[in-house]
Amino acid sequence: MIDTTFLAVPYKALVIGASGAIGQAFVDYFERDLNCKYLGSISRTHTPGFDLSDASSIEQAALHSKLNGPYDIIIDATGALTIDGRGPEKSLNALNQDVLMRAFLVNTVGPALVLKHFAPLLSGGPAIYAKLSARVGSISDNKKGGWYGYRASKAAMNMILQTAALELQRRNPTLRVVALQPGTVKSKLSDPFSAGVENLLSAEQSVAGMMAALMHLEIKSGAYFVDYQGNEISW
Repeated sequence: MIDTTFLAVPYKALVIGASGAIGQAFVDYFERDLNCKYLGSISRTHTPGFDLSDASSIEQAALHSKLNGPYDIIIDATGALTIDGRGPEKSLNALNQDVLMRAFLVNTVGPALVLKHFAPLLSGGPAIYAKLSARVGSISDNKKGGWYGYRASKAAMNMILQTAALELQRRNPTLRVVALQPGTVKSKLSDPFSAGVENLLSAEQSVAGMMAALMHLEIKSGAYFVDYQGNEISW
């Protein structure tokens, strides 16, 4: 395991979206770490009724999780690339109002409410709130176009993370708020889009890289946007 000593030792961790490929790999990681004294898991599988499109279910999950807090690290591994069976749009002509609204609900609005209700559960000392993002959410890195809803919803979530970081760090300057790019991870959801990808990662490889990146982040004002190799991504 990597050095997590800048967190309280032993520390408490919480994984939201724990039933996905990456979320489960985070769970496995923390379960193996002897410094992790408590691990909480939230997902539609682990937490009956939890739904990113249901604000009350997010609030209830946070109230339940508070009983075992405060947490030193919270990972939000929620999100979706395929929405209601429809993959990313390749052109303007493919835009659909309902699908766009669902993309923002799942990738922006729901996770923003998760941040609202779960950030107060973080410890008052050195702590991390990390949210899975995507390189395609970088406006400055967009050189190919396409994937309208996914790009835009991830970019919007990145802005929410940056804005929340500035607010939350007024109370806890040692808090790191991080948008994480996991790389292209082999999973059922990524299979249709992974053809030709040279560096296709296992979920375990991705999580090991992201955790190493998290543990090397210095204290700074605002949020980070980093990939699984620890490289900063421009917003």
